[in-house]
Amino acid sequence: MSPHAAAGPLKGGFAARRWLILRRLCQLSVLALFLSGPWFGLWIAKGNLASSLTLGVLPLTDPFVFLQSLAAGFMPAASALIGAAIVVVFYAIVGGRLYCAWVCPVNAVTDAAAWLRRRLGLKSGRAPDPGTRYWVLGGALLAAALTSSLVWEAVNPVTILQRSLIFGLGGGLSIVLAIFAYDLLVAGRGWCGHLCPMGAFYGLLGQHALLRVSAVRRSACDDCLDCFTVCPEPQVIRPALKKAGQDSPLILDRDCTNCGRCIDVCGRNVFHFTHRFDQRSDS
Repeated sequence: MSPHAAAGPLKGGFAARRWLILRRLCQLSVLALFLSGPWFGLWIAKGNLASSLTLGVLPLTDPFVFLQSLAAGFMPAASALIGAAIVVVFYAIVGGRLYCAWVCPVNAVTDAAAWLRRRLGLKSGRAPDPGTRYWVLGGALLAAALTSSLVWEAVNPVTILQRSLIFGLGGGLSIVLAIFAYDLLVAGRGWCGHLCPMGAFYGLLGQHALLRVSAVRRSACDDCLDCFTVCPEPQVIRPALKKAGQDSPLILDRDCTNCGRCIDVCGRNVFHFTHRFDQRSDS
């Protein structure tokens, strides 16, 4: 039985999948903004997640792409600078890894691999050290500086998947399929949790964000471990839930994606969303 199904009798079917449903709707809505132009001629957002213009007024630029451009020796236009600043402020407030759970289209791919891995009962494989993603992040910036080009963007699965959906280009999907196979057969949550440089960047960006998940009712925890099972970064839960190195019930680790998975699957309603200054706890 899946953790969501196990929580259903205690919380109700929708409550056990509420944040999952909302995340999928958010991801689909973001894609729809970009697809509406090429597919239906309704140009709400032009461009892609790397750089876009919404309603002909609002520029948005991925700050990681912006940094790569600077490293490559290019000075982006003023609109790109404004767009990057807007994105930086937003994710610094709500949490950088929110991008990974609520916007990134590759998240649905890795979630599907994790679901199938649980269904098949696959336990084998070994993921690289989580710090590897920071080496990949540094390598992407170094490669841009050495080649004067955006090397990472040529293989970035986020860009490739979105362009493939918009323009129907199937060749690049081999990279996305490789990520699915890697997460399924080699290392559970291996890509997002250990290798993706964008996840590393957004984690650094939002490490002091206001939006947090809190184990406010941690005394009610029955050690079912469902939250650890579904969490893409399970190491972030223990300090808040088990008072391992901190008294605060807040999940403060920068790698938390604010996905709400732990809230969904917890039949005891231990977790909820709050802000970083909320120190309430029942224990």
